[in-house]
Amino acid sequence: MYAIIESGGKQHRVTAGDKIKVELLHQEEGSEVSWTPLLVVDGDKVWATGDSGAFTVTGKVVGEGKLRKVLVFHKKRRKQYKKIYGHRQPYTQVEILSIAKG
Repeated sequence: MYAIIESGGKQHRVTAGDKIKVELLHQEEGSEVSWTPLLVVDGDKVWATGDSGAFTVTGKVVGEGKLRKVLVFHKKRRKQYKKIYGHRQPYTQVEILSIAKG
């Protein structure tokens, strides 16, 4: 059984026991979070957005961190203009505990 959840404007395919990195949630380590899945698949059975409202995906916050640095480079040709800076996106790591009905 797996589910598709949305967090931070991105969709993630999760099963019980997975560890995923989602946008920063501002939750304490060890606290539980829950999502209403967009899609749930169990073998041949598929529940879409309207039907999957009966399901809940719960997870536990494992920790927070930052992804690797992404360099941003701006240049204008023939104008002697160059600018470079970096960005590290913060994330929250969540361990999926269960996909439950009800």
